[in-house]
Amino acid sequence: MRIVFIGTGEIGVPTLRALINSKEHELVGVVTQPDKPVGREQRIEPTPIKKSLGEVKMPILQPNRIKDREAVEQIRALQPDVIVVMAYGQILPRAVLEIPRIACLNLHASLLPRWRGAAPIQAAIAAGDRETGITVIYMNEGLDTGDILLQRKIDIEPNDTGGSLHDRLGEIAPEALLESLRLLAEGSAPRAPQDNSRATLAPKLNRENGRIDWSEPADVIERKIRAYDPWPGAFTKIADRNLKIYSASIVDLSGKPGTVLRREKEVVIAAGKGALSLEQVQLEGKRRMSAPEFARGFDVASVSCQ
Repeated sequence: MRIVFIGTGEIGVPTLRALINSKEHELVGVVTQPDKPVGREQRIEPTPIKKSLGEVKMPILQPNRIKDREAVEQIRALQPDVIVVMAYGQILPRAVLEIPRIACLNLHASLLPRWRGAAPIQAAIAAGDRETGITVIYMNEGLDTGDILLQRKIDIEPNDTGGSLHDRLGEIAPEALLESLRLLAEGSAPRAPQDNSRATLAPKLNRENGRIDWSEPADVIERKIRAYDPWPGAFTKIADRNLKIYSASIVDLSGKPGTVLRREKEVVIAAGKGALSLEQVQLEGKRRMSAPEFARGFDVASVSCQ
């Protein structure tokens, strides 16, 4: 089948490579977001999807808005049998959804209908879910509301971060897609409506979402620290400076939420229930370091976290 791939984020790279290497299907074009400035130097960089194409000769479309008529006509000219979407970052209009001869498929990084939206990976870890996966759906105009073709599940490990789970989901996505394409080609692909009564939402995150609320239980905070690594990053205010927390462990101590209970060899901060021993941190303007190293150069005993 003729395939157009639409995506932007790193999680879609293994799936794109699988399509490039496929002997059963022909990748006829790629749609991704425009190149954008990144980092402190604001250098213009291609998206991970465009970068991963390397020397592969392929029509690459980068419209500012995929709903613009010119973009729609360019995609239509590729005459796809199937459009495959993964982590693109724009909502596809009906005009695009109706282009492919067979189907427009979306690969979503959760077990739909749980965690519809932009941040399903972080939401699953923060909520304490024990499993997640990739869901392949027939796209419609709703937010991840399309009928389910198939799902692939994986366990969420106790030490998983948003980054590690992101990478593992990216690795199982190609098999999920190729199996979906096989079923479509055979005319035997299932189509199961989602149970909307079980739907939960995972809206887009911003940096402020990473601010730690020390009145929450320690286990809730610990999950958020892992979920928000690397984005948006968990942080707290200490002496009017941001302290980014990369990892922490739960300890059986108690005190007023946000107060430092112990220092020297470890930095322990009281939560609403229990406490957290910080492990890897980074003070604003400084490098990443261990919590004991941070404590040796910063008088954490005289302040509380906010």
